Amino acid sequence: MTERKPPGVPFESWVDKQIRDAERRGEFDQLPGAGKPLPPGTDTTYDELWWIKRKLAREGLSVLPPTLALRKEAEDALAAAYAAPSERIVRKIITDVNVKLRDMMFKPPPGPPLGMKPYDVEAVVREWRERRAAVGDSAEGSVGDSVGKSGKSEV
Repeated sequence: MTERKPPGVPFESWVDKQIRDAERRGEFDQLPGAGKPLPPGTDTTYDELWWIKRKLAREGLSVLPPTLALRKEAEDALAAAYAAPSERIVRKIITDVNVKLRDMMFKPPPGPPLGMKPYDVEAVVREWRERRAAVGDSAEGSVGDSVGKSGKSEV
């Protein structure tokens, strides 16, 4: 701002003049993002916390109550256990998340209730074995010639 608004001059025309003068001087030419489209999410209705949300997204953070964060972690752990390469790893993943679930059950933090109980390790391992067998059966069927007379894969 170079000067104060003179008395008697309408505010809108004075601001327009300031902008036009700055454009002529080239003060808007080197601004970051000049000539580029607006980033996604800027065309929504105004949100006072837009910059906080964008910072959290950029940093990969989330602001969930502890119980909801643990719920998500438990669901992710179950999915990771089903995708694990060995039974030992399945047991470790489920045992580790069960420790956290039990801690949260006995010392609940503020916020919504957890609404979960620890996983049954044996049931998860049994489900993991069934999924592995189903994947193995479909893989053997697609191998074709690599199955010998014994019915076992010779690859």
